[in-house]
Amino acid sequence: MHTVMVGTSGATASDVLAVARAGARVELSGEAVAALAAARDIVDALAAKPEPVYGVSTGFGALATRHIGPELRAQLQRNIVRSHAAGMGPRVEREVVRALMFLRLKTVCSGRTGVRPEVARTMADVLNAGITPVVHEYGSLGCSGDLAPLSHCALTLMGEGEAEGPDGTVRPAGELLAEHGIAPVELCEKEGLALLNGTDGMLGMLVMALADLDTLYKSADITAALTLEALLGTDKVLAPELHAIRPHPGQAASAANMAAVLKGSGLTGHHQDDAPRVQDAYSVRCAPQVAGAGRDTMAHAGLVAERELAAAVDNPVVLPDGRVESNGNFHGAPVAYVLDFLAVAVADLGSIAERRTDRLLDKNRSHGLPPFLADDAGVDSGLMIAQYTQAALVSELKRLAVPASADSIPSSAMQEDHVSMGWSAARKLRTAVDNLTRVIAVELYAATRAIELREGLTPAPASQAVIDAVRAAGVEGPGPDRYLAPDLAAADAFVRAGHLVAATETVTGPLR
Repeated sequence: MHTVMVGTSGATASDVLAVARAGARVELSGEAVAALAAARDIVDALAAKPEPVYGVSTGFGALATRHIGPELRAQLQRNIVRSHAAGMGPRVEREVVRALMFLRLKTVCSGRTGVRPEVARTMADVLNAGITPVVHEYGSLGCSGDLAPLSHCALTLMGEGEAEGPDGTVRPAGELLAEHGIAPVELCEKEGLALLNGTDGMLGMLVMALADLDTLYKSADITAALTLEALLGTDKVLAPELHAIRPHPGQAASAANMAAVLKGSGLTGHHQDDAPRVQDAYSVRCAPQVAGAGRDTMAHAGLVAERELAAAVDNPVVLPDGRVESNGNFHGAPVAYVLDFLAVAVADLGSIAERRTDRLLDKNRSHGLPPFLADDAGVDSGLMIAQYTQAALVSELKRLAVPASADSIPSSAMQEDHVSMGWSAARKLRTAVDNLTRVIAVELYAATRAIELREGLTPAPASQAVIDAVRAAGVEGPGPDRYLAPDLAAADAFVRAGHLVAATETVTGPLR
C-alpha cells in the first residue's frame, strides 16, 4: 500500500487524496519527530514559568483571562476537547474525516504547535488502523478552525466518543483503539487546543472538490461537443486563433478539448433548416467561455489550496525563535471565498448544460430532431422528464451558489465576532459537485441519443467511442419509452467514475 511521509513542510493535494480516498498509510519523518520534540521543549519551559501564556496556562476564547495552575492543566485540555465536541446532524463522509485528520497531523508535524511526538504518532496510528471518528454536519463556523469537527477527532484520540471501525461499524472509540493496540492519549498543556485550531476540514473538502471538478470540467467539454454535433452546429468557433485574442487559459483549454472531440465529424456544419444558421446559440457557441471561466476559477482555488497545504494553522504558534504567539491564521476566509467561488462556477456550468439539453429536445430549435427525442412523439414522451430532473438539479445548484462566506454570526461572547463559515461553504460545494455530475449525465444521455438519431451522418471518432462505451455501460439508446431512472443512474455512474473522459481519450489522447 502507498505510504505518505509527513514532514515539516506541509503536504500536497495528492497526499490528501491518497490518505482520504485511497486509504494510504501515514508515517512521520525523522525531521518531523525532531521538530515536534523541539517545539514541545519550548512549551514545557513556558508551562513551568509563573507568567500566564495563552493556550498553555490560560483558558480559551472569551475565558482566556483566567490563569490555570499546573494541577488543572491536563483537565483543561481534556475539557476543551469534550466541550467542543458539540456537533449535531448527520455524519459527514469517511473521506472528509480522513482528510481532516491527516491535515491536522500535517500541521502538528510542522513543529509549530507544541504537540508531543507521541500524540502525532497516535494520530497516524488511528488513520492507519482505518478508525474514523464520528463527525457531524454542523458545529464549525470556520473560525478558530473547524472546532467541533476537529474536537470529535481529538475525542477519539482520547479513547472517548464514537468512531467507525474499518468494517464500517460505529462503536465506542475506546474499544476500537484497544482492538488495534493503540493507547489513548493523555493530553498535556496546549495539546487539546492544538488539535482543534485549524481549517483542515474545509481545506480537505476543497482539495477533493478540485480533483472531482477536474474530471467534471473535461466531461462538460465532451458533452458540449456532443451536443454541438447533434445540433449540426459549427466547430469553426473553436479555432485556436479565435481564443488566442482573448487569452484566458481556461477558455483555450476548453475550446481545444471540444475541437479534439469533434475532429473528423460528419455532422458539424450540416443544416436541415430552410435558412442555414449564421451562428449557433450561446449555450453552444459560448461553451468554452463559460467552462473556461470556471477552469480559471479552479486554478485560483488550487493556488489557495496549495498555500494552505504549506501552512501551519494554529493559535498560538511556536515560532523558530522560541516565542509562542497568538495570531488570527485560523480564520477560514481565504478558503471560504474560493469554495464559494467554485459553487458559483459549478452552478453556471450546470445551467449552460441544461440549456443545451433543452435545445436538443425542442423540435423548434433542434434542427430536425424529433420532439423530446421520442420514438413516436405523442405516444412516447421521450426525454421530456429527464430534462425536468436536470432543471430541478440546476435550480438547486443556483441556491447552493449563494455564498456562505458573506454571512457571519458572532460567537464566544463576542470574542469571535467575525467568522468565515468556510465549513458551510465546503459542505454546500460537495452537494453542488454531486449534482453537477448528474446534470452532465443527463446532457450525455440526450446528446448520445440525438447523435444516433442523425441517420446517414457519421459522428466524430471520439463521439462514436463515447457512444459505444456508454451503451456498453448499460445506458440504452433510442427507442420506445421505458423506465428511465435506471438509464439516468447508469449515465451518472459512467460520468462519476471518469469513464466518459477515459472513453474520449482513447481517441483524442489526454484532454487539457
